[in-house]
Amino acid sequence: MYSGPYFDGSEIKAAVENLTKGEWYPSGKEVASFEKEFSNKFNFKSSLMVNSGSSANLVMIAALKKYYGWKDDDEIIVSVVGFPTTVNPIIQNNLVPRFVDITWKDLNWDLDKIVENINERTVAVFSSPVLGNPYDFDKLLSICEDFNIKLISDNCDSLGSKWNDKFLTDYSVASSTSFYPAHHITTLEGGMVSSSNSEIVDIARQFAWWGRDCYCVGSCNMLANGSCGKRFDKWLPEYDEIVDHKYVFSQIGYNLKPLDLQGAIGRVQLKKFDKIHSIRRQNYNKIKSFFKDYPELELTIVEEKDKAETSWFGVPLVFRKSKTKQELQQYLEKEGIQTRNYFAGNLLLHPAYKHLGKAKDYPNAYDVLRKVFFLGTAPCLKEEDFKYVQQKVCEFYANQSLSADGYSFQFE
Repeated sequence: MYSGPYFDGSEIKAAVENLTKGEWYPSGKEVASFEKEFSNKFNFKSSLMVNSGSSANLVMIAALKKYYGWKDDDEIIVSVVGFPTTVNPIIQNNLVPRFVDITWKDLNWDLDKIVENINERTVAVFSSPVLGNPYDFDKLLSICEDFNIKLISDNCDSLGSKWNDKFLTDYSVASSTSFYPAHHITTLEGGMVSSSNSEIVDIARQFAWWGRDCYCVGSCNMLANGSCGKRFDKWLPEYDEIVDHKYVFSQIGYNLKPLDLQGAIGRVQLKKFDKIHSIRRQNYNKIKSFFKDYPELELTIVEEKDKAETSWFGVPLVFRKSKTKQELQQYLEKEGIQTRNYFAGNLLLHPAYKHLGKAKDYPNAYDVLRKVFFLGTAPCLKEEDFKYVQQKVCEFYANQSLSADGYSFQFE
């Protein structure tokens, strides 16, 4: 496997106790506590837990559009390569994704192309560092300042990654993360929207909670008059009667609430985060070492920059020849070693996105599926797992024979 949860009995105990003895089944006390602890850990003023990282992106973009007064058809710059749910919320909120190509040196978006694509409709850039590995954040921050545009972070693969000793999310107006089992910490499913601007998170909460205006969370729901102290009041501008604030709706929203037992699991996982971060960095170095003796494979392993501290989600391998990439990937998969492509690759190759542009206008992105795959760095992987991968890489190399167009690999 390339990833999986880093669990012991603590997570199971917390989930079962919450399910059998807890006060809430849907989002309640445990979720509210997890939100506060997550904010404290990663330097936010406020956080909102939802049912997935994809939902986090959805309500985050909706909240930012509302808060900043962005108009339909305003543009957000985003990499053309990645996972669809970085792009989907832009479209779903009647904004326009403005795509940029990637660079081969780190597989992240080309910062020079960002500048070329800024126009009078540009309101933000939506950052999603590849497998947690930061690009030159100094340069991006300078671009955002020069053009007065906002930096948003899809941090689903990058939880804990730093630039210049600060979390990547310290530089953003808002960020998302995912608690899917493959990610840094997991609540089985789940996600988080976070910001140092509490009003943005409050608006995101409205969208995630049916559009409800009430902001009571956790035990505050048990208060007769709610957090505001005036739960029953004249809340509707055109209705001169007293109504319950819990049934006042200020947005056209969704129901994206998590279960409270997920919050309980998240609180346990959060205590392990520093260890998880350290193990992921160690595992990156282990995988990197597997290939140092085989320069003939003509592959590059993306490395972190001097100012970065990457919490590696995986190790990206970039091959000069697509034939080598395809054959090594197929061999590893045949031997029970899971690999992953660079997610969707060029999104414009996919049927759902073809109407948004021409894939060949982004030549590096067009080739990424042919030349890149990654191996996981999950902390649940054991030493024998890495020895097995190393053995299979060695076997693959030993069975090669040189051909006119590169290396041809022969297996029994």
